[in-house]
Amino acid sequence: MGVLRSRPLLASGALLLFAVIAFVINSIEPVLPWALLWLPGILAAGVLGLESRRTARTEYLSPPVRQFWGRIAVICIPVGLGNAAQAQHSLTVADPAHAGAGVGQIAFQGVAVLLVMYALLKLPYGTQTRGELFRVVLDAGTVMLACAVFLWHFSARFALAEGDPRTLFPALALSVLALLAVFAVAKFLLTSQNHMDSGALRMIGVAVAIGALGPILQPLVAPIDPNLFPDMLDLPALFFCAAIATHLQRHARTGPHRGAKPARRRPFSVLPYVAIAAVDALLIVVTWSADGADREIVVASAVLLTAVVVLRQITAFRDNGRLLRRLDHNATHDALTQLPNRVLFHERLRRAVEATDGRPVAVALIDLDDFKEVNDTLGHEVGDQLLIAVAQRLNGCVRVDDTVARLGGDEFVVVLDNADPAAADLAARRMIEALQAPVTTDGHELPIRASIGIADGHAGDDPSVLLRQADIAMYDAKAQPGTTFRHYQADMGGRADLGSELRDAIRDDQLFLLFQPIVTLDEDRRVLGAEALVRWAHPVHGTLAPDAFIPVAERTGLIVPLGRWVLRDSLRRMAEWPAGTVLNINISARDLREPDFAEVVAALLAEYGVAAGRITLEITESMPVDLGESHAVLHALRELGVKLALDDFGTGSSTLSLLHDVPIDEVKLDRSFTQAPGDRVTVAAGVAHLAQAMSLHAVAEGVETEEQLQRLRTLGYTAAQGYLFARPMPAADFEALLPTAAVPA
Repeated sequence: MGVLRSRPLLASGALLLFAVIAFVINSIEPVLPWALLWLPGILAAGVLGLESRRTARTEYLSPPVRQFWGRIAVICIPVGLGNAAQAQHSLTVADPAHAGAGVGQIAFQGVAVLLVMYALLKLPYGTQTRGELFRVVLDAGTVMLACAVFLWHFSARFALAEGDPRTLFPALALSVLALLAVFAVAKFLLTSQNHMDSGALRMIGVAVAIGALGPILQPLVAPIDPNLFPDMLDLPALFFCAAIATHLQRHARTGPHRGAKPARRRPFSVLPYVAIAAVDALLIVVTWSADGADREIVVASAVLLTAVVVLRQITAFRDNGRLLRRLDHNATHDALTQLPNRVLFHERLRRAVEATDGRPVAVALIDLDDFKEVNDTLGHEVGDQLLIAVAQRLNGCVRVDDTVARLGGDEFVVVLDNADPAAADLAARRMIEALQAPVTTDGHELPIRASIGIADGHAGDDPSVLLRQADIAMYDAKAQPGTTFRHYQADMGGRADLGSELRDAIRDDQLFLLFQPIVTLDEDRRVLGAEALVRWAHPVHGTLAPDAFIPVAERTGLIVPLGRWVLRDSLRRMAEWPAGTVLNINISARDLREPDFAEVVAALLAEYGVAAGRITLEITESMPVDLGESHAVLHALRELGVKLALDDFGTGSSTLSLLHDVPIDEVKLDRSFTQAPGDRVTVAAGVAHLAQAMSLHAVAEGVETEEQLQRLRTLGYTAAQGYLFARPMPAADFEALLPTAAVPA
């Protein structure tokens, strides 16, 4: 209904209707002035110019579209002048039947066609590969050749038969320009673009096709009356279609709309196939009815079109083959390093272990140590360059039959086919040697430290078992300094089994807490609080200390549920203690990377009614605390009222930076400095002075003798814990100390 309310569009349609009625009347009996029949084509050009200018001023359209319609508005000027020149030439020539095209018509309409092609070429065509662009050109050429065949059959061959240069060359010139316009429009219609409205594009294509194929009607109308010309009809029709295109473009829905379905792109265009079908139909007609010369031209054109289509399909098949190979490569290779990915690795390993000759097979798992620190401090771009360099070096260390793959993150794996333990040793040593030199990227010199685990197997082994054994050996290698490798041994499996058992232990309450008192160093040795220490009552191995299972928890990610269990059970015990008793609880760096950790602590404090100031969360100073991820959690804990302590103080590599960046309330001197000989108390004294200067509470760990106690008291320490006062004890025993608030001497 919106189309019917457009007055310029109604005017263009009225001019077309008048042109059709006048043409029919004069074809029966020429009663109307011939100039009147030319007038709709001239006026319709002006109407299109106004509509195009109106569309060019529509603000919500994209700039390329507005510029296109602005150019069309300008093009309407030479088009209208060309129509007027054509009308003047046809009305004034002595013999209308042989009037041909006038100089004015050729000049103005030639300029108009060139400007139309320029306007189309200036529109964005979207991203095209070379193969896609070549196929578009072939498809557009197919459409143009089909139009050329029809122009020959219905128009050009009659001009050639007359042999009059006055009509021949102008007609050929206009036909060539029209075919070029068809090529430009077909190319644009076949090219991906998201600017022009699809309905407007179709109407532009119809308009250009009418203009290009209009001359084929000349042999049909000339016998009726020499003053009748196809342009009296095709020009108003052309402008009417173009006016519809402007209206559709102005009212196109831009942007996403609720409930609208995305437009489906067809994998091909029907235009070239319609063109071929039309030429084939023409070929059938001329085979029975046309003369020899016409038949030869049409047959040759059909053969040429077939050759173009064959060439087009060959290029499509080649591109499709390249695309399939690229997709297959992307599906089986890592996008960053271009190494085989996890999928292809498992396929290569499966193939190796399925061999029937019992050959040896080794799997080497390589993990980069401290890679996370590179990403966090220097950025992911530098980390990516490091991974690429490591991948290239590893790939240069293996044989042709071996496979280097990236499992993900900073983990690489190598399938060493037909490699016994000695050959695997050689391969691992080559890898270590290749990784010795640092990687230089973006102005940074990055040393490489890697841990390599090797699983030795044979054809027939389970691939998943080999990979698991390599993983166990790799973690065992991590305990060694520097870049090193370890072969899997059977006794390593016991440590690995702890991971699966630890999950059950957390669920089945096999864990329990011991509490070691923290006391004052005055004569009273008053109990200030305690440190909660977790133990595992293993059903087979007996009671396990944290050193036996905390590393496993860190590797498997169970450190988070383990920490939550310790925190909950500690606060449950504290709920029954006197209000002044404090408790130190150990947490991991992983806990601080959990965004909801502060909320979990707050919820547990509220659940058990424990004041936040009564607990101190201990962070091991040697742990790699990621301040980027943990900063918000640390400050949220401080705002909650929870105190923070730096445990094992003096053993890490970034003590001062941690004191500066982490909001600490307490430092705990490591036992190695507490138990140092009397002549080596420099660190202990320095820590005491540093704590006093920064208003921190200092606690000495591992006090075992009276001599150590007196020395610490002399240095300024006011609190300590250790076997001199009490060993870690069950909750009931610690609670028995609380009424007296003192530890017996």
